[in-house]
Amino acid sequence: MKWLLLAGCVVAYLLVIRAVTGTIRRIGRSKDVAEVRVKYLEKTTRILLFGALVIILCLILGLGYGQVSLFLSSAFAVIGVALFAQWSILSNITASMVIFFGFPYRVGDQIKVTDADFDLSGTVEEIGLFHVLIRTVDGNLITYPNSLILQKPVIKLDRGNSEFPQKLAPQPPAPPPASATQTPTTGAP
Repeated sequence: MKWLLLAGCVVAYLLVIRAVTGTIRRIGRSKDVAEVRVKYLEKTTRILLFGALVIILCLILGLGYGQVSLFLSSAFAVIGVALFAQWSILSNITASMVIFFGFPYRVGDQIKVTDADFDLSGTVEEIGLFHVLIRTVDGNLITYPNSLILQKPVIKLDRGNSEFPQKLAPQPPAPPPASATQTPTTGAP
C-alpha cells in the first residue's frame, strides 16, 4: 500500500511540475519576459515543490511527524543562522518572483527610479534573480537590487515622458503678481 502511495505522490508531483512550468511559461510569453527570468522562476518553483515532495514521502514511509518536524526545524535553524547576515538575498529572490508577475516594465524600457541622492535613469538591460541592470545614457551599468526597486516609485520615460518630473504631485498655481492685487489708493482722508 505504501508503494502505491509513493508512486501516486511521485506521479502527482510530476503532473504539478508540468502544470506549474506550463503556467509560468505561458505568463512569461504573454508578458514578453526574457527566457532567463522564466528559467529562474521555474527552478525556484521546482526546488520548493521537491522539498514538499520529500516531506510527504517521509511521512508516508512512516517517519513520525515529530521526527520530520524535528529534522526540518533543525535544518531551518542552521540555514537561518547561515543566512541571517544575508537576509537580503532571500528578499531579493522573493522580490524577483513579484517582479516576474507584476512588474510593469520590461527589458528595453527607459525608466527612472526615484531616488533623491542618485540619478537612476536609463534602459532596463536585464531583470535577474537578485537585481535589475539599468544602462545609463553615459553607458554605465547600474545594478539595483530587486527588493529596493519594489520600494521606490519607478517612472517609465519612453511613452512621451522624456523628462523626470521634479514633483510627483501637481504644483500649486502661482500667486498673481503684486501689482494686480493692490487697489489704487485715493487721496481722500
